[in-house]
Amino acid sequence: MLSKGLVQIYTGTGKGKTTASFGLALRSAGWGNKVIIYQFLKPASLKLGERKAILKSKLPIKIVPLKIEWNMRKSLADKKTFEKTATQIEKLFETITFQAKTREYDVIILDEIVFCLASKLVGLELIENLVKSKAKQVEIIMTGRGATKELIRMADLVTEMELIKHPFQKNINARKGIEF
Repeated sequence: MLSKGLVQIYTGTGKGKTTASFGLALRSAGWGNKVIIYQFLKPASLKLGERKAILKSKLPIKIVPLKIEWNMRKSLADKKTFEKTATQIEKLFETITFQAKTREYDVIILDEIVFCLASKLVGLELIENLVKSKAKQVEIIMTGRGATKELIRMADLVTEMELIKHPFQKNINARKGIEF
């Protein structure tokens, strides 16, 4: 439904990258666009309010979580989990690239893919191929900390969320309905 699809990045140390992308998904679906959200480091076992809301809404938004259990604090150091995750992401990119080429979806959100790139879970060439081969009407949104200069050059819009103050600094844990 879009006549011109762009590439967006939400990055930075601040809160709100995923939240912004889900807001865009809702807006886009509200106008009749088909949306798919890949959540790379948020496995299906992770109970998230945004997934519950999308399911309840019955909007044309599909969410695809990672099939491997991932723990943001431990998995980067676990070589076996790291390698399995990298392999799964690489295989998933075949599907994503096909969907972007064929306009199966109008909006494709890659939640945490920026962090995956920064952590070497995915190679820049896969993202570059996706961006270069997508149909001109497809919008790509990428979220996560650590956007590289090369990735930023590929984008049409880059927003950096900056951490100024956060409840975690006062030992306030993530709250259901607000942080997840």
